Amino acid sequence: MNKYISIISAFFLLLIMNACQKGEINSLNTPVVGGIISNPTRSDLFNLVTGAESGMRNSFAPYLDGTGIIGREIYRFSSAEPRYTTDLLGGGTKVLDNNTFYLTNPWNARYQVIRQCFILQGSVANAREEVASAAQKKAFTGFAKTLIGYQLLLNINMTDANGARIPVADGVAQGPVVTDPAVVLDSVLKFLDEGKADLTGSEVIFPLSDGFAGFKDAAGLLKFNRALAARVHVYRKNWAAALTALNESFFDLNGSFSMGIYHYFSTNGGDLANTMYLAPNGAGEVRVAHPSFVTDLVAGDDRINKTALRNASASQGGLTGNRDVVIWTSLNSPISIIRNEELILLYAEAKIQAGAIPDAIVALNRIRTGHNLPSYAGSATTAALINELLYNRRYSLFMEGHRWIDLRRYDRLGTLPKDRPDDDVWTKYPLPQSESNI
Repeated sequence: MNKYISIISAFFLLLIMNACQKGEINSLNTPVVGGIISNPTRSDLFNLVTGAESGMRNSFAPYLDGTGIIGREIYRFSSAEPRYTTDLLGGGTKVLDNNTFYLTNPWNARYQVIRQCFILQGSVANAREEVASAAQKKAFTGFAKTLIGYQLLLNINMTDANGARIPVADGVAQGPVVTDPAVVLDSVLKFLDEGKADLTGSEVIFPLSDGFAGFKDAAGLLKFNRALAARVHVYRKNWAAALTALNESFFDLNGSFSMGIYHYFSTNGGDLANTMYLAPNGAGEVRVAHPSFVTDLVAGDDRINKTALRNASASQGGLTGNRDVVIWTSLNSPISIIRNEELILLYAEAKIQAGAIPDAIVALNRIRTGHNLPSYAGSATTAALINELLYNRRYSLFMEGHRWIDLRRYDRLGTLPKDRPDDDVWTKYPLPQSESNI
């Protein structure tokens, strides 16, 4: 991965931000790189793919921190940044800012990757046959469309009914902000479906990091695409479509929970480190589990090991936590994009909602027994099984960017604790100020 920065610098494209940067990011309206688009070499195309994959990591940490804090998964204590415990928790009179790091950095980073993917598509369209065959071109465009869908999904996850812009290629007039999240999610599905069509029958010749280990060929990327589509279909309550997508993905009811696609990080020169890792028992920069993480956990559940008891509690702004988040064990640790444990839970949810209760219980028991819990012995009603599902999504996908969204889509944000009298639970981020100015 240490090749990324030199590649990106050569094309002076999107990767201008550090993964832990908190300064505001400038406009997305950067110049078109005409030379790369008009007559690309194979190396140009490879570098664009590498840059797009690498760019997905940029400002992913504030996305996870922000959704995790609002969703009461964690507290983020920082001697240098009070907004983790003020704005994001609605402390006192504080509200979410529409022009600051926890919104604009991840938001703009996602659209920067989208822009890179459109540049890749434009370049592929003009590539000579000796640079890439028709089947090889399909792989490039299928991968690009898959990433566009994924990046747009992350942004609408943040802003929900405050909206997002549907991405368009360079030279096409920007459309309006679409404030119906269902319409934006359908656009996500459109990009993913177009990506599926392109990946089908394609030939992959471009390199990917080991975050795609096991999924680097066309068949693997198609499974990745369908896994993302299954997530979106569940969000859209398209239960039958979700099950179809899962069958086309890498979903394996009896497979490893960790099998999947990841962002890879390293401390090699010029690369990006995983800033979600903070050394346990730290003082200045701390990421601790919300106290309810332990109080709501069923006895014996081994997912408690995603946290570790501190030598001494950490406190800031009237908040206290005593368990460090230890999902990531070093600055080189990968961060999940999507993995099999989520797919099993998506399968369980779709089966519950489709009325296939026995199948849903089998899937939930796969999760329970995989985490040292006995088989489910509760009521076989839809309501009871949704409660069980949300419990397992909370702990299996802890700090992977899901709990706040899950509770919002089930209209349960009101169940989240407010730890100080004047705190708030936000339903969505505001639309970035830069979008309002366009």
